[in-house]
Amino acid sequence: MKNKCKILISSVMAISLILGGCSLNNDAALEPTEYLSDKENSDSADTAASDAAATDQSIVVVDNLFEPILEALNEENVQEATAEASEAASEESTTSEEDIVRMVFFGDSQIANGRNDGSDIPSIMTTRIPNSVAYNLAIGGTTATVEASTSDVSPDKLRSTSFLGMTYCLSAKADRNEVLAADHRNVLDIMNSINPADVDYYFIEYGANDFFTNAPLDVSTYATNGEKAHAVYNAMCMGIDELRSISPNAKIYIITPFYGIYVSDDGTYIGDSYIVSNGIGTLADYARKVMNVAEDTQTTYIDTMFMEHTDLYLDTASEYLMDNLHLTLKGRQIFSRIFAHYVNFEEHNEPYAYLETDHIKIAEYDTEEYYRYDERMMKEYYPESWEKYIKGEFPLAQPSQEALDEYNAEQNGG
Repeated sequence: MKNKCKILISSVMAISLILGGCSLNNDAALEPTEYLSDKENSDSADTAASDAAATDQSIVVVDNLFEPILEALNEENVQEATAEASEAASEESTTSEEDIVRMVFFGDSQIANGRNDGSDIPSIMTTRIPNSVAYNLAIGGTTATVEASTSDVSPDKLRSTSFLGMTYCLSAKADRNEVLAADHRNVLDIMNSINPADVDYYFIEYGANDFFTNAPLDVSTYATNGEKAHAVYNAMCMGIDELRSISPNAKIYIITPFYGIYVSDDGTYIGDSYIVSNGIGTLADYARKVMNVAEDTQTTYIDTMFMEHTDLYLDTASEYLMDNLHLTLKGRQIFSRIFAHYVNFEEHNEPYAYLETDHIKIAEYDTEEYYRYDERMMKEYYPESWEKYIKGEFPLAQPSQEALDEYNAEQNGG
């Protein structure tokens, strides 16, 4: 089956955008420079999905990996998504300040894409979360780690759009005008509208560009702050500490890097996020490191690598990804639905069952559909939520008339 998938994806990807680079011309092909056995990496597999993906395939080490250049998002349904976002913004204006749910997003192009027309993940999420507003601070091409060329990482001197640098900008320890005014004025304007004390949720999504730039996964606890700022695990921990200092009541979610595929200039399939290594690790290894960050900082990770919530993999990648790496509009819509479950659970808009059981298959996805969990299954497996559900206490998860009639009959001894 895997071989058939490879052949299919190779042919599809041959006519898709070819892996270029943020600063790499299209003549630079991705050629494997070294092969490592599966055995060296098998111990780090955390899920059945990652085990299955690497069962009979070798790790391919590739030099000069770069993120594909994304020129535009000329996709269908953008106007529809924009209209939905505008409608949500209008509804927000009638909501009292204390009832507004404020979400701030840090990340790279996966979160930034679509921001200008309202088809970005944060904007779509506001259409699924009542009384919510999203502040999208993501910048394409950025990393969790401070750029390797930066040696002085003192907050007052750091001029970086990395995650750590952006947290220092938000906390006013770094000069946000110097960092953002020249090239990212729109992000600066958004940041200026945020009061950190009022933030309810932070979403943090990095890892792909750290992988492309060969950032270390972690360093010793005895390393200097400068060394830590250049390693994924440590830089993310430092940034999270900064956010907690300015938003002590906010809940923090860390999104893993998204699954992707790598092809050469002629469209030949090289491997995917489980196979292709930058010499330090695969993108799946970077995802696992992000999970480590969440565990050690007592935050919540959201998986976008190992098929916990969707069927994004080799045989569906052409539907989820427009250029082997960046999400299509439908991909953004799907993950927006998944991400929204986390906030809706915390806001008591939905029971936990909705978050835990919603697994989307893109071939069956309906943009108009709102997820409903089977009521009999909820009654049996989520009894702690059932009473609230049947009494209508979840605004976005109302019981059916059939379930209400059955419940009332039981209460009346029928």
